[in-house]
Amino acid sequence: MILRIVLIMIFGYMTIINLTRPVVTLFATELGASVFEIGILTAAFAFFPLIFAIHVGKIADKIGDRLPVLLGFIGLTISMAIPYFFHTMWALYLSQIIVGIANIFLVVSLQNVLGNASTLENRDSYFSWFGMATALGVLVGPIIGGYISEHFSYADAFLVSVFISIFTMLFSFKIPVIIKENNTVKAGLLSSIGLLKMPLLRSALFSSALVLYSRDIFVAYFPLYAKQYDISDSTIGWIIAVQGLAMLFIRFALPKITSLLGRDKVLSISIIVAGIAFSLMPFTGNILLLGFYSCLMGFGLGCGQPLSMSTTYSASPKTRTGEVLGLRVSTNRLSQLIAPLFFGLIGTWMGVISVFLISGIFLFGGTYFLGLKDFSEEQ
Repeated sequence: MILRIVLIMIFGYMTIINLTRPVVTLFATELGASVFEIGILTAAFAFFPLIFAIHVGKIADKIGDRLPVLLGFIGLTISMAIPYFFHTMWALYLSQIIVGIANIFLVVSLQNVLGNASTLENRDSYFSWFGMATALGVLVGPIIGGYISEHFSYADAFLVSVFISIFTMLFSFKIPVIIKENNTVKAGLLSSIGLLKMPLLRSALFSSALVLYSRDIFVAYFPLYAKQYDISDSTIGWIIAVQGLAMLFIRFALPKITSLLGRDKVLSISIIVAGIAFSLMPFTGNILLLGFYSCLMGFGLGCGQPLSMSTTYSASPKTRTGEVLGLRVSTNRLSQLIAPLFFGLIGTWMGVISVFLISGIFLFGGTYFLGLKDFSEEQ
């Protein structure tokens, strides 16, 4: 029952995020935003989660997960309403900042609920299902957003998101309130960061950050690239959605693939595949090829999140799971804050094509710095 509720909620949340993220880029472009401003807009999502995610995780450990999830959906609803009523750049900035704050409460707490409801034996399976629900939102969201943008307006896409958010929020009242035993040692920020001394946890967090920022860069900058070839909004939505379909497929098969090859090899191969797709994408304007590269990217990026979520929870001290999941979100948001600003500058100086080429190089390099042996040695 708890698994089903969490899956419905993360699917609703991810549908909203993936419905609106490409729309944010297209809406901002219509309002006259430059490539660098798109980078700032993308980074705005990550600023507050970077600062507060660990603290939200600690709060979830102390008061339970129901209230943080409820607050997250309230914030999400407000953030979607702002661009519907106000068609300005400041409204988009404010919307993304509030979405980022809501994201802390939702992602940390829903992962914590799932971890609390699982056992060591079924934890990989639970987080694999979580990953599939996420991928389904990645599939459905861009398609809805593309068609609404093309046949109605960018603002209407945010209105639809408001209704989805309100509906999904109703499920938050079914989340159990589980309060962890008080830890005898008060853990400060340095204590939280000190958890990175654990090689297994460090590898899981790094891989998660690498994968997540890559997907954000694709969703933010692909619409700009596609518009250079006069590709329609609905087609852009479908190309992005193909990535979600590939992620859904790979996450369904992930438990078998992982047991056959091992986590380290699966993660290494997946990141290399994503790097290849990123590197090839800017050399074509053909819709079928773009869809194929998006699919390859989905196969690659689809493995990282479920593996890192499960590994992060399993490696956490049992009274600090929310805190460690918060640390994971902070690590992700650090990459999501720095990368869009960096690639916004790169895109301004060298063109949008350079964003994809350099992202591919970073993914290739990430397999070297990941320390993938940790996954197999300590698991």
